[in-house]
Amino acid sequence: MTEFLFRDDPYATECAAVVTAVAEGGVELDRTIFYATSGGQEGDTGVLVTASGEELHVTGAIHPGRDRLRILHLVADNAPLPAIGEAVTLRLDWGRRYRMMRMHTALHLLSVVLPYGVTGGAITAEKGRLDFDMTEPPGDVAAVEAALNALVARDLPVTAEWISDADMAAQPELVKTMVVKPPTGQGRVRLIRIGSGEATVDLQPCGGTHVGRTGEIGSLRLGKIEKKGRSNRRVNLHFAA
Repeated sequence: MTEFLFRDDPYATECAAVVTAVAEGGVELDRTIFYATSGGQEGDTGVLVTASGEELHVTGAIHPGRDRLRILHLVADNAPLPAIGEAVTLRLDWGRRYRMMRMHTALHLLSVVLPYGVTGGAITAEKGRLDFDMTEPPGDVAAVEAALNALVARDLPVTAEWISDADMAAQPELVKTMVVKPPTGQGRVRLIRIGSGEATVDLQPCGGTHVGRTGEIGSLRLGKIEKKGRSNRRVNLHFAA
């Protein structure tokens, strides 16, 4: 089991760790700041520094065998891997991660402005998208974009909290995704709240990385709105600058 440091501090860019397993093409560590590909968000990249000072390029991070309690750090081809028990240092590609944090939070806001069931999504450092269960595209795209940027401009706090599996099951309205359900069976589920108290604008289960305030997102623009089925519309989202 890997300790996910990014859950408590998504702004951490470096950490010390110990190798716990070595697999073809990568290593597992006792703790990590690297987010693994899941929930539509791409895994992190960066550098792993061995005890001898050699820098290995980490090309991505995944949950091996879909085990969400473990993270495999993928290392560039032919790189000599550190040994089990070796102390290493992780350095995150912060610029890439921070853009994904901003975009992931922006997609939560998009689900507020377009209050439909979510059938899919993807987050990269360059853009994001959500697929919605809606039969027709928004009638006034400019108004949707303005409402989205207004939420950004309010500079609302973005915080994480946990509830039990039982409480999650008792509040199905918190789940916006229609296909992928929040992972249960570990005793608790992580929620992301945007706003606070009566000023909360969004609360939904999510394991991804987010900025601390919506003002960090920056200006956004809507991209192409595509028809992906009889009642499915894909809304693409971009940074305005």
